[in-house]
Amino acid sequence: MQFSYRGKDSKGILQRGSLAATNADAAASELLRQGITPLAIEEQQQTVSLSDRFERIPLFRRKVTLDEKIVFCRQMYALTKAGIPLIRTMRGLAETTRSKELGEVLEDVTDRLESGANMATAFQAHPGVFSDLFVAMIHVGENTGMLDDAFKRLSEILELERDTKRRLKQAMRYPMFVVVALFAALMVVNFLVIPKFSAVFDKLGADLPFLTQVLVGTSNFLINYWYVMLFAVAITIVLLRQWVQTDQGRLTWDRYKLKIPIIGPLLELITLSRFSRNFASMLSAGMPVTHALSVVSDATDNAWIAQHIREMRHGIERGESLLRTARNSGMFTPLILQMIAVGEETGSVDDMLNNVADFYDEDVDFGLKRLAESIEPILIVAMGILVLILALGVFLPIWDLGAAAMGRG
Repeated sequence: MQFSYRGKDSKGILQRGSLAATNADAAASELLRQGITPLAIEEQQQTVSLSDRFERIPLFRRKVTLDEKIVFCRQMYALTKAGIPLIRTMRGLAETTRSKELGEVLEDVTDRLESGANMATAFQAHPGVFSDLFVAMIHVGENTGMLDDAFKRLSEILELERDTKRRLKQAMRYPMFVVVALFAALMVVNFLVIPKFSAVFDKLGADLPFLTQVLVGTSNFLINYWYVMLFAVAITIVLLRQWVQTDQGRLTWDRYKLKIPIIGPLLELITLSRFSRNFASMLSAGMPVTHALSVVSDATDNAWIAQHIREMRHGIERGESLLRTARNSGMFTPLILQMIAVGEETGSVDDMLNNVADFYDEDVDFGLKRLAESIEPILIVAMGILVLILALGVFLPIWDLGAAAMGRG
């Protein structure tokens, strides 16, 4: 922030000017350091450009990307391991990062550290950038004196999440392209092709087959009431998003999302793999089991699975074993339960959970490779049915008219 000040120097001469500081107290301290006794300090009202105003609106504000957070964690791991003071490290990264948004966040975190807050609390002030899992890992690293190890684990977790999202996008690229092309073809046929044929049929006065009547009626409805359809779709999307944002709506949506053919089981595997990996990281960092389950449930992006994880925590709080709560959750296969049992017996639950995550990752890799192959036949059949309907609807009347003309001849 920019402050204007009025004060007297050591000779009693009145001084005026401006300086940048985080707050008025910091500005006063800086003036005293310069030998100026402040009489008045006022914050200057800065002019905000149109682009800056748009950036302050959440809809237009650019978010800190996963890649930027990974680079930040790697840099923090290297610098903290080298023994560089924390505040100096954070201030340097805030000034050198290419992301304006991340730089602003790191500046605020550094200011909070200078005011006496611990790092976990400073990160917690930015929930849109740093998740509960991120904050919990930093908290554990601070308390155990292994902050560099916490940043290393976070970079590995974020890298796995990035790679999974990237592979999922690559697998869905072809199906989405086909669906968009199919939708565009439908619009072209309904708005351009069928109206031309409809005008020809009306001039000839022929009786149209039922399939052709359906196509013509659909085309007329879209041409005359397209704005109603557009408005209805927009309202439906808005209401659906508001419903999903409620606790019960998100729980229901996430529950049935896992039952979608082909995609649902894959999403479940990805979520369980992430849960196992994060839970293992929490345990290996020395966090108690109940606290680790609570943090991991909050970091899970599927409310239905998160509810099962919280039930596991409640079961452990009642005195049940991790194996029993995992079996009661119904989320894990017998092989996974057996590995958890071995982990409890040998005291290496974190290692066994990492093995569980490796099993899930293998299934995810196989599922992602087969995703496009599984969806492709469905899309081909859908396109074939659509082309058949359009062809019969358009050409059947022409064939009937041709047969009638040949009969009259």
